[in-house]
Amino acid sequence: MTVYVDADACPVKAEALRVAERHGAEVLYVANGGLRPVDHPLARMVYVPEGPDEADKWIAERAGPGDVVITADIPLAAKTVAAGARVLNHTGEAFTQANIGQKLATRDLMADLRAADPFRQGGGKGFGKADRSRFLDALERELSAATRR
Repeated sequence: MTVYVDADACPVKAEALRVAERHGAEVLYVANGGLRPVDHPLARMVYVPEGPDEADKWIAERAGPGDVVITADIPLAAKTVAAGARVLNHTGEAFTQANIGQKLATRDLMADLRAADPFRQGGGKGFGKADRSRFLDALERELSAATRR
């Protein structure tokens, strides 16, 4: 069982390791660089080449059944859900076979709306304590379920 973290902009890297440690799961932080190495026996930094979606490609090629992927990237989530991995975003929302199609469609619609109105500002909400707490609970559930597999 491995926890793959799409780490470039992930606000819950430390929390992911804390929960994974309780389950004895390896954590791979995948990034293009710029992140400090992690000094923990269960954690490893994986630096991929510069370029668009290189971290996503690396994770998608490896994640599968029994693994957990943490990402806010919906196309990566779709690929890893299809491969059988359990997938969460940083607020604890699960991406599943049942909801990934709708998530992709909504993402595409929002991209079209942003492209149609280049002056559109904001739209996103901040990341808070409640989001962090939901993530911790969700990751605990996912790792417990993956362990029972």
